Amino acid sequence: MKKALITGITGQDGSYLAELLLEKGYEVHGLVRRSSTFNRGRIEHLFHGYKETEAPIFLHYGDLGDSSSLVRILAETKPDEVYNLAAQSHVGISFDVPEYTGDITGIGTARLLEALRSSGLQSRFYQASSSELFGKVFEVPQTENTPFYPRSPYACAKAYAFYLTKNYREAYNMYAVNGILFNHESPRRGKNFVTRKITYTLANILAGNAHCLYLGNLDAKRDWGYAKEYVEAMWKMLQLDEPEDFLIATGKTATVREFLELCLDHVQVSYEKQGEGRDEIYIDTNTGKTIVAVDTHYYRPAEVDILLGDPSKAKEKLGWEARSSLKDLAAVMMDHDMKIIHSAALNDG
Repeated sequence: MKKALITGITGQDGSYLAELLLEKGYEVHGLVRRSSTFNRGRIEHLFHGYKETEAPIFLHYGDLGDSSSLVRILAETKPDEVYNLAAQSHVGISFDVPEYTGDITGIGTARLLEALRSSGLQSRFYQASSSELFGKVFEVPQTENTPFYPRSPYACAKAYAFYLTKNYREAYNMYAVNGILFNHESPRRGKNFVTRKITYTLANILAGNAHCLYLGNLDAKRDWGYAKEYVEAMWKMLQLDEPEDFLIATGKTATVREFLELCLDHVQVSYEKQGEGRDEIYIDTNTGKTIVAVDTHYYRPAEVDILLGDPSKAKEKLGWEARSSLKDLAAVMMDHDMKIIHSAALNDG
C-alpha cells in the first residue's frame, strides 16, 4: 500500500486530494496545525465508516514553521509521496501579513524540502505553485515557459518556493515537481475567496440574512476550474517516470462580473446594473434593493488584470484536461450554499 503525506489536508485541495488517494488505495497522512478551533469539517466525512483505529487516514500535529515537527512526521510516516499544499494562501491578506506569508508559504517549503532531503527518503514531492506567479503577465495565454512577474507578497513567496523546488530537483536529483494551478474553486472554498464569497453571500441575501454583496475589481479576469478535477492532475504529476513542472488550467478566462452574473442567473434573480467602475451596482428588479456594490476596500494594492493558462502540456503528457465549465461550477457552488443556508434556517426554527 502506497503512503502519502499531505500538508494542508484540511483545506479545499487537501480534502479533495485525500479523497482521491483513499479511492486509489493509499494510506493517507495529513499534517494539521494546532488551533483553538476544530477546523476539520472538510475531511470529517473521510473517517466515517471506520473504527477509530482502522481508518486509513492519520493526522499529525505539525507546522511548516517548525522544522522539528516536519522531520518527526517524515520519520514516522515514511511516505512514498509528499504533497505540499499548506500555505497562507489568500492573496489580499498577504499584503497585511507579508512576513508571515513569506515564512510559511516560502520558507516553509524550504523547511519541508530540506527535511525530506536529509531524511534519505526517496519520496516524490509535489509543490503547489500558483498562477499568481505570472502577475503582470508578459503574454496571454501563459505557459510553463512564461516569465514570472509576481504582484503580491503571496506570489513572491510562491516564486521562491517554485525555484527552490526546481533547485532541489536539479541539485539533489530529487523527484520534485511544481504544479502551477490556475484558480480552482468548489463548495469547499474558503468564504473569503471571491467565488465562494459571491455564492455564500447571495444565498444569505435570498434567505433574508444579508442585504448586499460588496466586491472589488469586477473586471479582473481569471481562468477558473473545479478543484476536485485539479487534484487529479497533482497525482498524475507524481506518476511520471521523470519529474516535470506543469501548468493546470481550463484555457478559458472570465471576469469576476461574469461569474457573479452566472450565479444570479442560476438562482433566477432579475437585476439591472447602474453606474460604472467603482460606482457600479446591481439592483434586484423585484425588490428595488441594491444587492451588489463595489467597495474599493477590496481592491489590491497591485492588481493582476488577466490570468489565462495554456494547459496543452498537461493534456499531452498527463492526459488531463478540465471537464467542468464555469457555468457548471457556479451552479454547483450556488446549489451547495443555498442548501446549507436553508438547512441552517430549518435547524434554527
